[in-house]
Amino acid sequence: MEDLYVKPEFRGKGYGKAILTKLAGIAVERGYGRFEWWCLDWNKPSIDFYRSMGAEPMSDWTVYRIAGDRLQQLGKQD
Repeated sequence: MEDLYVKPEFRGKGYGKAILTKLAGIAVERGYGRFEWWCLDWNKPSIDFYRSMGAEPMSDWTVYRIAGDRLQQLGKQD
């Protein structure tokens, strides 16, 4: 999942839960063992929401990124 965003004025009305419930249903229907996503460490409201749905943070993975000048340099190497 790339992004799950509910506008502030619609939060607390069950839309986020409905979206995750639907996604979980699709995963089960298709025989998937899981679905996962990323959340920024500082986004406590989202973390609290995900935890309330039963999601568990994964502490054994680290996201790596190459961008900007370093990406350009790396992309030009043979």
